[in-house]
Amino acid sequence: MAACAARRALAVGSRWWSRSLTGARWPRPLCAAAGAGAFSPAATTTTRRHLSSRNRPEGKVLETVGVFEVPKQNGKYETGQLFLHSIFGYRGVVLFPWQARLYDRDVASAAPEKAENPAGHGSKEVKGKTHTYYQVLIDARDCPHISQRSQTEAVTFLANHDDSRALYAIPGLDYVSHEDILPYTSTDQVPIQHELFERFLLYDQTKAPPFVARETLRAWQEKNHPWLELSDVHRETTENIRVTVIPFYMGMREAQNSHVYWWRYCIRLENLDSDVVQLRERHWRIFSLSGTLETVRGRGVVGREPVLSKEQPAFQYSSHVSLQASSGHMWGTFRFERPDGSHFDVRIPPFSLESNKDEKTPPSGLHW
Repeated sequence: MAACAARRALAVGSRWWSRSLTGARWPRPLCAAAGAGAFSPAATTTTRRHLSSRNRPEGKVLETVGVFEVPKQNGKYETGQLFLHSIFGYRGVVLFPWQARLYDRDVASAAPEKAENPAGHGSKEVKGKTHTYYQVLIDARDCPHISQRSQTEAVTFLANHDDSRALYAIPGLDYVSHEDILPYTSTDQVPIQHELFERFLLYDQTKAPPFVARETLRAWQEKNHPWLELSDVHRETTENIRVTVIPFYMGMREAQNSHVYWWRYCIRLENLDSDVVQLRERHWRIFSLSGTLETVRGRGVVGREPVLSKEQPAFQYSSHVSLQASSGHMWGTFRFERPDGSHFDVRIPPFSLESNKDEKTPPSGLHW
């Protein structure tokens, strides 16, 4: 979603902030209700009264936490860049960028669709283009306010452990697309509350941004690159519902004299229309290189049936899959319900599950 899009108001729990960036003058103050996570890029008394009367808890006052900068249309943001997420509204800081291949089926080539492939699903001729994503830390103060629209994203991994099915997680880590970043500056030397912030970043007032990578961040990135790396992003829109999928290879484990390969996949559902819809069912098909084809049906996702509305247009979650083969494919549909009770299916773009050929020792998480 472009940073200079039309005005949109976003609600996250008790937090509201609005953006109207077309023709805006920069820099612009970023305000927050202390402890409440209520943001506003406006600094006028009228706007503050509006936020005060409708959204913030009694007794909370708005405080300036930073100043918005002009979003970058080209180039990339550097390590230490503070930002506000344009969809989910949380404060964050950039750790480092990834160059991903974006396969957008909405802008597929004009070539006719191919016939059914061996995996059992139709395929468009889709060419990947390079797109910048960022590994970021989420401000812990904002996590409770985005819980209805996101899992407060956590990166999961398979640690070097005897339990072949044990999954470990680092909370408050997310992957953010370049266009979802609204950059800002702050005079606070610790503007983001996360247990890793001061372990990864050092304040240096001579730099811009004034937060530079510590050696611990560089070492952590290098050591855990195989399971952190974002390589492919898949996107498709059906009836104004956009589905974005990012798969991550997590590693291989031996179990009962066989190899089990694990992947994590992050999915964002985004309502591009003003009509309210609710996710009711999921239908997955999982093809393994070993020749098996599994069908999975169920209610909702991760135990929830999120509502996508104009006020809360997006929902994001992660899940996991394992195969007894080094590669495979996944695709399927989400079934949504309209207010009148009618249903429609939204396609999940097909994506590959590929293992890293140069797989290294399983990651050790946060042990340096």
